[in-house]
Amino acid sequence: MKWIRWPLLCAALALAGCASQRLVDSDVQSFSRLAALPATPTYRFERLPSQQVQDAQQSAIEAQATQAMSKVGLRFDATAPFYRAQVYARTERQLSPDWYDPGWGWGGLGWGGRGFYGGLSMRFPPSTLYRREVGLVLREAASGNVAYETHAVHEGLWSDDPAVFGAMFDAALSGFPLPPPGPRRINVEIPR
Repeated sequence: MKWIRWPLLCAALALAGCASQRLVDSDVQSFSRLAALPATPTYRFERLPSQQVQDAQQSAIEAQATQAMSKVGLRFDATAPFYRAQVYARTERQLSPDWYDPGWGWGGLGWGGRGFYGGLSMRFPPSTLYRREVGLVLREAASGNVAYETHAVHEGLWSDDPAVFGAMFDAALSGFPLPPPGPRRINVEIPR
C-alpha cells in the first residue's frame, strides 16, 4: 500500500505546481529599424489626447509597459529622453464562442438502454472571453522617426487586466531590439 502513496503524492505535487502558474499566450508582431540600443537608451511617455483624458488608466498601462521596457534595457528619463514612447492597451469583452453547444438534432438525441434522451447543451451564465491588445511605438525624440513598433494580442478567460497586460508587454518586447520578422506566438507564465 505504501508504494501507491508515493506516486500519488508526486502527482498531487506536480498538479499543485501547475496550478500556481498560468500561461498568457500572445500573438506578437514587431517592426524594428534599430541595429542595437543607443548609448543612452532612455525614453519618456507621450500621450494622445484621448489618453490624456483617462489619466489614471493610462498611468497604470504605462507602469506595466515601464516594467517590461526595463527588462530589455530601456530606462525612463523624462528630462533627457532619446525616445518618445507611446503605449496603449485595450480590453474587449465578448461571449465565449463555445458557450452554446447544439447537443440536440443530429447527435444529441437518441435511445438509451432505459429510454429516450436528448437536450440542449448551454453553459449559464455564458463565459466571458477577454480579447486584449497592447502596443508600443518608440520614436526618436529629436527627429520623430519611428524606430520600433510592436503589438501583442491575447484572448482568454481571466479578468485581471494588470497582470495580463504586464505579460503581454513582456511578449511584445521579446527579441528587442532585433525581433524576428513576421507574426509569432510568445508564451509568458504568470502567477495565478
